[in-house]
Amino acid sequence: MGYNLFKIVPVNKNANKKMNEFLSSLQAAVSKGENITFADNDIRYTLKLQHDRIREKGLDMDYQVYSRDDGRSDFIEGSRWNDQHYENVVAFRSCGVKRFVTKDGMKLFKDDRKSVLYETVTDVLTDSHPDNDTFSCPNCGGVSTIAGLQDGCPYCGTTYKMDDLFPKVTAYFFLDDAGLTTDEFKQGVITSVSICAAVIFILNLIINYDQLAYGIWMIIAFILGSAFAGLVLGYILFAYFLIGRLIFRGIQSRGKMGTAGSRRKFENRMRCFYPEFSFEYFTSKAISLIKTAIYSPNANDLLFYKGDALDPKMKDIIDLNYGGALGLERFSEENGIVTVVTTAFFDVLYATEEKVKMKHEMFTAVFQRRVDMPVNFNFSMTRISCPTCGLSYDATRNKFCPGCGHEYEIISDDWALVSLKYR
Repeated sequence: MGYNLFKIVPVNKNANKKMNEFLSSLQAAVSKGENITFADNDIRYTLKLQHDRIREKGLDMDYQVYSRDDGRSDFIEGSRWNDQHYENVVAFRSCGVKRFVTKDGMKLFKDDRKSVLYETVTDVLTDSHPDNDTFSCPNCGGVSTIAGLQDGCPYCGTTYKMDDLFPKVTAYFFLDDAGLTTDEFKQGVITSVSICAAVIFILNLIINYDQLAYGIWMIIAFILGSAFAGLVLGYILFAYFLIGRLIFRGIQSRGKMGTAGSRRKFENRMRCFYPEFSFEYFTSKAISLIKTAIYSPNANDLLFYKGDALDPKMKDIIDLNYGGALGLERFSEENGIVTVVTTAFFDVLYATEEKVKMKHEMFTAVFQRRVDMPVNFNFSMTRISCPTCGLSYDATRNKFCPGCGHEYEIISDDWALVSLKYR
């Protein structure tokens, strides 16, 4: 995924408004544990787990997302894919992320990362919503069908307009941006030119001090000469700075180069079973499963996690951002079950007793699912229905149906995470 340089297509106004409202409420969700606007249930649950992790460690995180896009707020469409009911669009815009972590009022960590935000927004293809799909009320957590919400939540009475439910954000992540917006480029040039001009003027005064006896005209000549030389030298130095930054970012990302071709290989294999399969969908699902497993107090209590106990080091993670690369290591199919071994890149913020630090990490994540069952691109861990008795319940807290005791088999309906380790 990346910039569409040749065909700039803004997303529609309705989706753009909701994506920006999601963005503006993200900082309150991380910092204060508040509900996030227009997010799907999996994102809400993951953000709640993240906030709980931060609070359990006795920390406060001031998490701010701000616009870098020269005052504009339009998301640009990157790619899209459809299934039987839903249309999914990956869109992006420039932004910055500031994180300020404190404990008992003492500063432990601070950064400001220039980024590109990617959001996946899901909308219905037709004017009628899929009435039998389930939805979790963001106020009380009660699960009902979308049709059942037309007269309000049956548990707490919260009312909805049906067009407010879609579109909604189903995935998001930030990528470090080596480029500059127009305002940032102008400010960088002005700063570089000003510094160079000032340095040249001071050197002129020192070296040619005896010529000041010629009076005000010599000082004016110094100023004009310094301004011209500063303009040329400052622009050149700023250009070299940008080239150096690109080279440095390239060196930092050299491990991700090994993921080239993963999309094509993965989609070619999966489309043998699902012609409509999308790598973007799988990436979004993989990010969600990894983040939920890491932030969870005990990953083995989760329905979708089938692996060994996670590395204790993961308990120190307080912020986890996808690094923009998911590499396919192995792909196999046996007895109707696909096993996918991936390398996932993340930017990770750790908090130990002594300090808070950021590291670029690689995880080996193994996923499985059955390939003789249809893909439900809107599947959510927080809203499933028991195949035995039909009861809807939250599978993040229950492996067994509270109505009949049936154990839900996640691999039958969606991807399961069967191993997660540091690489």
